[in-house]
Amino acid sequence: MAIHAEGLVAIVIFYLLILGVGIWAAWKNKNAGGEGVDQSETIMVGGRDIGLFVGGFTMTATWVGGGYINGTAEYVYLPGFGLAWAQAPFGYALSLVVGGLFFAKPMRSRGYVTMLDPFQQIYGKRMGGLLFIPALMGEIFWSAAILSALGATLSVIVDININMSVMISALIAIFYTLVGGLYSVAYTDVVQLFCIFVGLWISVPFALSNPAVSSIGVTAVEKVHQEPWLGSIKPSEGWMWMDNFCLLMLGGIPWQVYFQRVLSASSATYAQVLSFLAAFGCIVMAIPSVLIGAIGASTDWNQTAYGSVSPKDNEQSDMILPIVLQYLCPPYISFFGLGAVSAAVMSSADSSILSASSMFARNIYQLAFRQSASDREIIWVMRITIFVFGALATAMALLTGTVYGLWYLSSDLVYVIIFPQLLSVLFIKGTNTYGSVAGYVFGLVLRIGGGEPYLKLPPFICYPGCFVEQKTHRLTMEVEYITVQKFPFKTVSMVASFLGNVAFSYLAKYLFESGTLSPKYDFFDAVLSKHSAEIMDKTTLVGNDNIILSEMAPVKPGLGMSLAGTFTNKEALSEDDGDFSPESNNEHD
Repeated sequence: MAIHAEGLVAIVIFYLLILGVGIWAAWKNKNAGGEGVDQSETIMVGGRDIGLFVGGFTMTATWVGGGYINGTAEYVYLPGFGLAWAQAPFGYALSLVVGGLFFAKPMRSRGYVTMLDPFQQIYGKRMGGLLFIPALMGEIFWSAAILSALGATLSVIVDININMSVMISALIAIFYTLVGGLYSVAYTDVVQLFCIFVGLWISVPFALSNPAVSSIGVTAVEKVHQEPWLGSIKPSEGWMWMDNFCLLMLGGIPWQVYFQRVLSASSATYAQVLSFLAAFGCIVMAIPSVLIGAIGASTDWNQTAYGSVSPKDNEQSDMILPIVLQYLCPPYISFFGLGAVSAAVMSSADSSILSASSMFARNIYQLAFRQSASDREIIWVMRITIFVFGALATAMALLTGTVYGLWYLSSDLVYVIIFPQLLSVLFIKGTNTYGSVAGYVFGLVLRIGGGEPYLKLPPFICYPGCFVEQKTHRLTMEVEYITVQKFPFKTVSMVASFLGNVAFSYLAKYLFESGTLSPKYDFFDAVLSKHSAEIMDKTTLVGNDNIILSEMAPVKPGLGMSLAGTFTNKEALSEDDGDFSPESNNEHD
């Protein structure tokens, strides 16, 4: 197949549009944030003046990425799975609702700049560094996975070099993120989400009207070309379904890409509204993907130019969306759809790269190593890490065959390690570094112990109901043995991590305060040495006077008055009792 000139022109026009919008947003907001606000903070959280319109679009676009639209279509299409197992739309929508109800307000009210700020404030710099590892892995592997999907998608519709397409897409995303930070990412998200919506919806009527496609209403409940696309959940798979759904719903919260938007909102109430708007947007944007998956399941591929072997038998189920666009739509329509897929990928890749660099520059470089670093220095560290992390994700997309397996495992670690830690640090009084370390270890061991089939990582813990399944590759006829865990071990690992954090925190507190253990064994300065140099260094966490002192480890009243003004933003917070519940953080906007 030769290179399609029309397709190349369409892609070039789209990429130039995105690049232009990114540069324009950077120029328009180069002096944003107001006087006294660090430029580095403006790059990270957009000067905290992102409105509802742009904020709603950028938060929705962060979730509605290449993996989201391709993955939803794939699961609807796959026989034996169907719509019943396409959990991402409802899972992520509920994730945004839960995040908006319980997490957005306390995080925004306390004026944090990144998701890791509360961990470093309560648990210290070292624990913040440990929690940075799964957070960074999630962002980098997610970017690599969707860039990899982009290369494969482009190769289906436009026969161009995969490596070149991935590198050009990554370079454009990296460039406008370098230039404009969150402003460029947010404004380009508006354009990208519009392209996704229009591109996919234009394609659906043409695909539905193709003569090779049976009525999707009939194929939803009856077997025509394959099993009905509505799918079903067997009783034996109920716990696994719930485990995966909880992973999406709760594991979708502790991501810097989400909190970057929450913390960029102009108020805590706006942060909540943005979450609810994005939840609605995720459902709406999933509809064309569901329809395309249903169309794929309703197609007699013998009647198309694709060939006699269906995509599922050709091991191309994950490419069903671009295949439907290519073989069931006219060429000029498929190019619109191609632009939509490219938009989806770039809208997620730029967000993840910016999030990873923000956490590194602030929580690792500035707070852990260079607390006296100037604003200009932080900006340069961010620029360098944007390029480094972007290059790393691109290299993984091109060179690593197990990128999806790495992302699945890292997203699980975000769920079983970071979510219970976030729950503890925001809502459970008295948790400390000892409990945090214990929870981290429990979650890590229990999750890794369950194995990861995508990485061919064998389990060393066989949870109840596990069994070995033999799989034969349809094309190569290779036989492999996979251990299937029916038990909801991911959610159990998360709960164990949370309970371990709470239990060991209170145990350490009792042992030290009762005198059972000598103060010299308080290695983390987490219980008795509350006023150590490390705790006092936390004054640098927020430069704009917006952390209540009582939200830190308890202090002696005598020390409270001199430092209270450093941590309190009288305009944003009430100084009542420092309660950790969202309801107690009343705004005075």
